[in-house]
Amino acid sequence: MEKADFYKTLDVARNASEREIKKAYRRLAMKYHPDRNTDNPDAEAKFKDIQEAYAILSDEQKRAAYDQFGHAGVDPSMGGGRGHSGGDSFSDVFGDVFGDIFGGGGGGHRSQVTRGADLRYNLDLSLEEAVFGMETKIKIPTSVSCTTCKGTGSKSGKSGVCSSCAGHGQVRMQQGMFSVQQTCPTCHGSGSQITDPCAKCRGTGKTKEQKTLSVKIPAGVDTGDRIRLGGEGEAGDHGGPAGDLYVQVNVREHAIFTRDGANLYCDMPISFATATLGGELEVPTLSGKVKLKVPPETQTGKLFRLRGKGVKPVRGGPVGDLMCRVNVETPVSLTAEQKALVEQLEASFKTGGTKHNPQEHSWLGGVKSFFDKMKS
Repeated sequence: MEKADFYKTLDVARNASEREIKKAYRRLAMKYHPDRNTDNPDAEAKFKDIQEAYAILSDEQKRAAYDQFGHAGVDPSMGGGRGHSGGDSFSDVFGDVFGDIFGGGGGGHRSQVTRGADLRYNLDLSLEEAVFGMETKIKIPTSVSCTTCKGTGSKSGKSGVCSSCAGHGQVRMQQGMFSVQQTCPTCHGSGSQITDPCAKCRGTGKTKEQKTLSVKIPAGVDTGDRIRLGGEGEAGDHGGPAGDLYVQVNVREHAIFTRDGANLYCDMPISFATATLGGELEVPTLSGKVKLKVPPETQTGKLFRLRGKGVKPVRGGPVGDLMCRVNVETPVSLTAEQKALVEQLEASFKTGGTKHNPQEHSWLGGVKSFFDKMKS
């Protein structure tokens, strides 16, 4: 009896994609599965034909041979590739399609050797430490590879065959009418099981300890910067490589300076007399004191730029500036004599008209104009 065309069996076009072939197989396999057609004796034969067609068309090499030579290209008795006979394992094909639904997958072991987890350490620095850099020591609790069993978790350094999956790494479970292949819950897919656990690490291959590390902080770091220490994280499982340690920098607030990128800002109070007549002040910087000339008639909020007195960025670039914002301080706790002098000074200002208080008169003029418009 001549075999039916595999493409017609799956009801797909000859140029159908792998996804279309899988979708068609899934639909037909559900429709003609023997467990769902106990009253239809032809369903089992139809189901086997569907299995055979999918086994060929889902394999890239077998499909190419079938497209070129027909059934002769995939018939073992005629020198072709191995066909899918009815005696082959149903789950090899059916599980490949439905494994993504039920959590199954291909057979084989999964290696237990895995890389260790990365760790993060939060490091608080003063502004001076962040700007100039430093070297410090930190203590971190971490897991390290067990020195007794060398990370294997076993006294002898060897592991036996898993008793649940017999070393296959997968177990088969029945879900309704389907036989589903899943990762072994005992060995987690490795196929092996520790029968003589190490007394020190209790079979985990890792022990807890506190490490002291020396960390070099480069000059110019800022909040949010990270420093990576390779191989200083958690130990890997079963002899796997260790993870990395990331030192997260946080710069504490400073009593005088505020940082914005490469620039520093500070507020500087000055007396009424200095603001009026001008003068010279000593300004603090991170590298020492410097002189700043304040011109006469300086107003509150004026910014003075001291070039090169900021921060050199850690990633390169020009050194930032120090921006000094002046605040004119109003005299307090005046004596009667001082109050009289201030009143005398204020009276002399009024004789000069608007030239001594231009901002005050400008603001008052604006207020008057605003209310005049509201009345009209």
